Formats: sequence, structure tokens, C-alpha cells
Amino acid sequence: MLHNKLSMFSQEKLKIYSKLASQKIKDSKLNINYFTKPYKHLVIDNFFEKELVDQCLNNFPDINDSDWEFYNDKNIEIKYRSKWNSEFDIPEGIVDAIRIMNGADFLNSISGLFEIKKLIPDSYFSGGGLNVTKKGGLLDVHVDGNYHDETGLNRRLNALLYLNPKWKNDWGGEFGLYDENGIKCLKKIEPLFNRLVIFDTHDKSWHGLPDPINFPEGELRRSIILYYYTKATRPNEQIKVKEPHSALWKKKGFKDKRGKKTRDYL
Repeated sequence: MLHNKLSMFSQEKLKIYSKLASQKIKDSKLNINYFTKPYKHLVIDNFFEKELVDQCLNNFPDINDSDWEFYNDKNIEIKYRSKWNSEFDIPEGIVDAIRIMNGADFLNSISGLFEIKKLIPDSYFSGGGLNVTKKGGLLDVHVDGNYHDETGLNRRLNALLYLNPKWKNDWGGEFGLYDENGIKCLKKIEPLFNRLVIFDTHDKSWHGLPDPINFPEGELRRSIILYYYTKATRPNEQIKVKEPHSALWKKKGFKDKRGKKTRDYL
């Protein structure tokens, strides 16, 4: 893997890339790449311009670097996640893509498509950033946490950008969308290189990759994951647990890793 550790693009160039990416979202068509079932989600291939997404891949940190948290909860969550606390932790070469995905053009386009007003990004990167899963890794079916301690805001959307140029069907690792009880997988989305996935996140939007992935040794399932919030709470029809909660897991009986439905919050 190359490690250029450089941001290649000028402000003018990034503004063009931002407009192009946001227009792709605005041009999405119902039941072609934007879907309402089992919950609202968007899938766009070839999302970023090639030189921008190639820069992300070339500068993706080595898995042996110290900038990773490893989660090893048997049958629940086995993966690596970056330890970003601010934009200054983002590797050069990746920060350009993050700026676009957290920028006003992108926010306005997803706000309009998903009909969620006044979206804002997470400047604290609480849970967001880079994700890596190695052979044998998994993520149990779950719904996400709903509350952001640092801001008091409510999580509304997740965005994933996949960075897996060699992916093949028998590798596994597809993103699964489940019914509102988390029982039946209704759709699988392959983690293809430069594929953007955005979805409504709430107490009924069950998702995950519960089967251990079969990536070859040395091949990693890479993604960028970012979250978006509003001051307004989720609509009542999306709420099963009103109090702040962490991720609630299928194998934990719709409870968090501690066996609880709710959590302490600031």
C-alpha cells in the first residue's frame, strides 16, 4: 500500500469535487439507487472522482499503526476503528474526502433527499472515522446509539464509503439491511470500491454483517463511516427506546454490550 501522506487538491478543485458529489445525490432516483424499504437508504457507485478516492486508498493507515482501536467481542463486534477526536487526527490524503462529506453541499443534498432538516456533522468523530475488518471479523445485527454526549444531538443518518478495490463475491462482508425486528435480512449491499451508502439510523433500522468475513489473508475490508445529527428528535415511529442508548445488539436481546437498554449520559 502506498502512503503519500499528502493532500493533493486545491480549494478550487475540492469545491468542484464537492459540487459533483452532491449533484449525484440530488440526481438519485427512487428504486434505482434510492430506496425506502426496509428503511430509507441510498447507494451510489463511483461516488468520488477517481483521483480523490484513489488518494484515500493510497493514504489509508496501515493496520499495524498505533492509531487503531481493536474491538474483539465474540459474536458481536470484531473490527478495528480509528481513534479520531478532531479533524486534526485525520490522515492527510483522507481529510479531503472527509471535508466534502462533512461540508455544506453534501449536508444540503442528503437533507433534501432523506427529508431531514438541519443536519449537522460530528466534529468530535464520536464513533466515526475509518473502519477495518480482517478475515474472521464481523458485526452483529444491531441498531445504533441515538444520542451524542458532547452536543446533546440525536443521530439521524450514517454514511459509508467503501474502499475495497479487489472485492469478490466469495469474500463476504456485504452490508445487510434487516426487517424492523432484526430477524430477516432483506437486502445485502456489496462493499465495492468507491460505493457510497447512506441510511436512516433509528431503533428499527437493523443492520450488520453477522457472518465472519472471508477476505483473504492480507486483504482488509476498509470503509469510511460518518454520522449526522439534528437537534430535533427522531420521529415517534422510529423510536423504541426514548432514553439515550448505545448500540443495541440482536444477540444481546436488543440490549447493549453491558446488557442494558439505556445508558448514562451527560
